Amino acid sequence: MTARERLTHSLLAKVPKDTINQFLSIDKAPASVLLLSVLVGILSGFVGTYFEHAVRLVSESRTNWLSTQIASMLPLGVAAFLISAILAILGYYLTHRFCPEAAGSGIPEIEGAMDGMRPVRWWRVLPVKFFGGMGALGSGMVLGREGPTVQMGGAIGRMISDIFRVKNTDTRHSLLAAGAAGGLSAAFNAPLAGIMFVVEEMRPQFRYSLISIKAVIISSVMSDIVFRIINGQEAVIKMPQYHAPELVSLGLFLLLGILFGIFGVIFNTLITKAQDFFAKLHRNDRKRYLIIGGIIGGIFGLTLLYVPELTGGGISLIPTITEGGYAAGILILLFIGRIFTTLCCFGSGAPGGIFAPMLALGTLFGYAFGLIAQSLFPGLDITPGMFAIAGMGALFAATVRAPVTGILLVIEMTNNYYLILPLIITCLGAVIFAQLLGGQPIYSQLLHRTLKKAKLQQDDLPQQDTQAPQQVQQTSNQPM
Repeated sequence: MTARERLTHSLLAKVPKDTINQFLSIDKAPASVLLLSVLVGILSGFVGTYFEHAVRLVSESRTNWLSTQIASMLPLGVAAFLISAILAILGYYLTHRFCPEAAGSGIPEIEGAMDGMRPVRWWRVLPVKFFGGMGALGSGMVLGREGPTVQMGGAIGRMISDIFRVKNTDTRHSLLAAGAAGGLSAAFNAPLAGIMFVVEEMRPQFRYSLISIKAVIISSVMSDIVFRIINGQEAVIKMPQYHAPELVSLGLFLLLGILFGIFGVIFNTLITKAQDFFAKLHRNDRKRYLIIGGIIGGIFGLTLLYVPELTGGGISLIPTITEGGYAAGILILLFIGRIFTTLCCFGSGAPGGIFAPMLALGTLFGYAFGLIAQSLFPGLDITPGMFAIAGMGALFAATVRAPVTGILLVIEMTNNYYLILPLIITCLGAVIFAQLLGGQPIYSQLLHRTLKKAKLQQDDLPQQDTQAPQQVQQTSNQPM
């Protein structure tokens, strides 16, 4: 035996046998956790994919009603107002009456649940978010479906934990995170973005371990497989494939990122201000809440007839923008208009997300910036569409403060892999300037507001009325 072998043998002899066994078994995730992650991913994929189909069905049915039966009985404007108002009221009513935590995006609720501060009442969240989201998004309001799919995915993760009586707290946490990843993956056909969203954006709440990351990856992959079986394997956004820009033009992408970093901080502030405005307006009174929601929905029904570019989540608008159908001035006007409509819809508490509206805003301003840059620097081999794609990722990075997720999301949605370098530069510039200006991530702000609101409501209740809910919440958070 050589001296080196003797030294190794002596060192191993001093290490307790239990420590060696523990080290060797650290990567052995229980098969049951992985199998449950598969189930969570499949169910999240089905729910997320068919939620998109359901919203599309409502939107198409609304258009058919306007063009056939109802239009023959009522003036077109009146019919458009009434149909969208009824659809919006359905979403607002289901949320306010049965499941207040289903209002808005739903992502802060999942983050709060991962931190053990919010309950997950999946038996309420799933039907309310699905059918309420159908009404709100189907009415033409400027809302996205990715927030609802993330919340429903997380609810599915908790549902599976309860059905199979999972007792381990870490496993329940992993399945909750896996459901959230599966929800985002199904929303955008973006499995890598779904994984990274949980790891990066939810990093304060996510308990990173080999088991948890495996669960998240498996769920995201299975969810995307379900999406592709149902919808096909094409990218969500069909747009031109761009080549890599000249290196000398990367400074323009950095400038675009700086502008989005500044705007991202302003945009997050405007969202919270809009929520404050609507909270004072309806004062949590159901009648006022429904009246305001119906008026908003009706107005967007009318807007659909005359300025459809200002309505809807905005994903379908992105290819139209990149085809070059608008001048820079029109794009800036649409950008300003959609800021207002996004704040109006999301701030009102409707059950819908803000991902898609942000991507549309980034595309509008990015393409306008590209048109201006192309006119100022005609010698550079650049096209406005490159800046539109970079803008999508930059605004997401500036508001959500998750640059890697933004990069992956845009690349997977558009299949423009050659733009990864300008995307990195734009997103990095956006994040750095947003941080320099003291801005906070949007979902962290929304979670803080949710927890503050819940605390105020609990403080207002008599002591004897709060004991039972506390016991219920503690029971719901107990490992099973």
